[in-house]
Order: sequence, then structure tokens, then C-alpha cells
Amino acid sequence: MPMPLTEPRHALTRFIHRHPRLLVLTGAGISTDSGIPDYRDRNGEWKRKQPVQHPDFMRCEHTRKRYWGRSLIGWPVMRDACPNPAHAALAQLEQLGHIDLLVTQNVDGLHQQAGSQKVTDLHGRSDRVICMSCAFRCSRDEVHHRSAELNPTFTHYTAATAPDGDADLEVDFSGFRIPDCPQCGGILKPDVVFFGDHVPKQRVIDALEALQNADGLLVIGSSLMVYSGFRFCRRANEWNKPIAALTLGRTRADELLSLKLNAPITPVLQTVIAELSSPAT
Repeated sequence: MPMPLTEPRHALTRFIHRHPRLLVLTGAGISTDSGIPDYRDRNGEWKRKQPVQHPDFMRCEHTRKRYWGRSLIGWPVMRDACPNPAHAALAQLEQLGHIDLLVTQNVDGLHQQAGSQKVTDLHGRSDRVICMSCAFRCSRDEVHHRSAELNPTFTHYTAATAPDGDADLEVDFSGFRIPDCPQCGGILKPDVVFFGDHVPKQRVIDALEALQNADGLLVIGSSLMVYSGFRFCRRANEWNKPIAALTLGRTRADELLSLKLNAPITPVLQTVIAELSSPAT
């Protein structure tokens, strides 16, 4: 059962007082209040079929057709999502001087929209597209509009939205026309790290350097089942950095945590900010 809000609020406030300069790592759980679905349940298990894999996307045309076809439904939901109070609270926490760097596993850009300045998009940004041959770049909206123009019949489908601009649409995608690179005709892909791919090395090095200089690590809304996020907990543990996690359910790093808060994210962060901002604290 989640802890009563008074308990995690005070516990997290004390953690921040003791460790005032934090590296914060966020996952999908912080964006669910913005209407963006997450991948896993409270036990860390997949809620639906696993998302597209990078090798499959690159070698299989049908996978790309299915991806871009489903994106006609799923992308607008993600594009139009707005930051929620949890994003705003982390922007305030940065303004109060408690965040040295915010590393997000999300690709939605909502931390920046909320006003956070010190952000590393660990897995890239879904609002950008890159050509895998010539590195041409453009906005996701540009590719979205081209897809709609090439495939007008697909714009009439409806389906439940899925994480990261996907949708639970199961139809015949064989006739879908994929927009290719306008510069070289190559494969266009969202500028994100798909499952089965690797986070750019320098991005990881820079984030780990920030962790080494921080007083502690605060994980928010992540089960840490993916190694790209879990590695920060492993390193923090190796470097004797305290680790707090605010997330509903189990995490891969539970045994490494100094503080585990199994509680709703938004109200806890709001009350923590109120306490930290109070002259009495």
C-alpha cells in the first residue's frame, strides 16, 4: 500500500536537506498525469507488448510501416501533452538550487516546457526526426504531416494511445507509404534511443560526472528495469551516494535504496516544494 502523504513528504524533505545537491532521474511515471501512458505496471512488468526494437525497425520495412502508421494516432497525443504539477515542482526544485542535473528517460520534452534548465534527455526527443543515412534532421510534425498526406485512409482510424507516441492499432499496414528522407531517400527515425539501441556514450559520461559531483540521487517515476536508468543507481551505490526513489511499485534498485517512497508523485512533490520554500524549514 502507498504510504500516507505526510510520511513521504517529510521523509523526502529531510533527504533533500541532508543531501541538497541532487542528480534527479525521472521515468515515465512522472508524465502519466499529463496523459502519456507508461510501459510497466507496479510490479515492473510490461502492460502491453514490448515497444519497437531498434534492429527490427532498421531491417524490416513492415515494422517501419507499422510504427509510422500507428504514430498517426499516437503522436498527436504526446505532442499536445502539457507539463503537470510534478514537472513544475522539479523546475522549482532546480530554482531552489537542489538539482545539479535532471536526467530523464522520457522523450516528451515536458521538463523543459515546465521550466527546467539543467536537463539531459537520456533517450533523446520524440519531437525530432533524423535520417539514419545522411543525418538530415527535421521536426516530428513535418514527418507526421507527410505521413498523413501519403496515407489519408489511415487518418480515420482510432485506437487507444500507447507510450511514446504509439497507439494500440492493429490493421493491415502493408499499403502504408513511409515518408523517406527528402535529402537522400534514407530511413527516417525519431531521434530517440529505441529499445535494443545504445545511449550515446558522451551523454552517459556527462550524466555520470554530474552524479559523481552530486550529494545524492533522487529517482522519480521509474521502475529502473531498463539498464540505461538502473546504471545510475549502481554507480551511486558504488560511490556511496545515498539514493531515494519516489515511485509507485517495485523498482529494480530496491535493495540499493536509502529511501523508498511508494507514493503518488505529484502531491508528494508539491508538498515537498511547499516545505522547502517555507521560511520555517
